[in-house]
Amino acid sequence: MKLSARAKRMERHHKRYGKGTLQLVSLMDIFTILVFFLLVNSSTNEQLPASESLKLPASTSERLPEETLLIMVNNNDILVQGRKITTADEILNSDKNIIEPLKEELQFHLSSRLGITSSLDDPGEVTIMGDKTIPYKLLKRILYTLSESNYKNISLAVERKTEKGGDSK
Repeated sequence: MKLSARAKRMERHHKRYGKGTLQLVSLMDIFTILVFFLLVNSSTNEQLPASESLKLPASTSERLPEETLLIMVNNNDILVQGRKITTADEILNSDKNIIEPLKEELQFHLSSRLGITSSLDDPGEVTIMGDKTIPYKLLKRILYTLSESNYKNISLAVERKTEKGGDSK
């Protein structure tokens, strides 16, 4: 098979200079910049976990949520850090103001936090994600149990309302 003039020229060029290689240095620079960009931007956007069973009340709050102990409350269950503690019906049917299973779980989290914090008097921080339709009696008992368990910094999670009246999370 006879080669064309162009094919002969390309063959001579490859014999003299070798085959072309991919320069990875600039490609690695681009990926490094991309990784740093993603790391920086992902850490600044703190959000509470989304839940289908909760409909948060709307507010014009400007503060972002902080990383604290999370209590999720709906009309069926009470969850601490995603773990079911008790049901709302058991609490509402009880005559006690203190919720014992919740208090035990809070004490466990407080004792595990003591390895980080040196003082027993340092109050714990907690965020309550409560459905907007839960009874006030249930919320009042949860707050009473928190205060009895040395959790003094209590935040209530809300859905952020925009200026125009629409909701935005």
